[in-house]
Amino acid sequence: MRTFAIANQKGGSGKTTTSVNLAAALGEKGRQVLVIDLDPQHSTTAWFGIKNAGKGVLGIFAENGSMLDLVQDSGVAGVDLVPSSSWLVGAEKMLAGEVGAETILRRNLDRLPPDRWDYVLIDCPPTLGVLTVNALVAVAELLVPVEAHVMALSGLAQLLQTVEVVRDRLNPDLRVSGILACRVDFRTRHAREVVEQLRQRSGSLVYRTVIRENIRLAECPSFGQAITHYDGKSAGAADYRALADEIISQEGS
Repeated sequence: MRTFAIANQKGGSGKTTTSVNLAAALGEKGRQVLVIDLDPQHSTTAWFGIKNAGKGVLGIFAENGSMLDLVQDSGVAGVDLVPSSSWLVGAEKMLAGEVGAETILRRNLDRLPPDRWDYVLIDCPPTLGVLTVNALVAVAELLVPVEAHVMALSGLAQLLQTVEVVRDRLNPDLRVSGILACRVDFRTRHAREVVEQLRQRSGSLVYRTVIRENIRLAECPSFGQAITHYDGKSAGAADYRALADEIISQEGS
């Protein structure tokens, strides 16, 4: 079972879009995927159309609940969801003084049956607070979506510094699996230059796949569908299928 945090403290970087559509593309390829919505804005949960989340993932932080009890069918083939809710807004303050708070999610992941899912994808909040640290402590791999804008590059550097701290102190197994350029409009010189800068700075850490700016990707959350279902012939669907292939191919390397 491969475990990923999908994280970037900058909003609008494509975390939720990647969480939902990568999960759907992996499910389409016969993989079983568990998506954990760790964002108090609960956009992933809303995208999947989950209405009865209750307190959602807060249950494992506030009530010592079992993650297995929170799993719901997402409605997408091969994809299950641990939903979030607005109740999670208070989690950062609630956990701030708790001893061992940063390991709560890891302890829950360790109790999951290892053969039920091939992938766990955690959609992180747009901050580097205790919830995101929980995800980084819990997983083995980090996927970083980065918007094709020069301002996004400084945020990437800050996140990678946080990864080093977490690796040194809490999770030596954590590694950056890949950096994903998102919302890339190849018609603009700026976007092309940002992607080139990413590749120059981070080399092989940057996925070959890029997620192109695509109106169909922007539309599909309103219809509660992943891009592979909303418009399977769109550029967005092609890009996330390519990313799924690239991630799967890592397993043979």
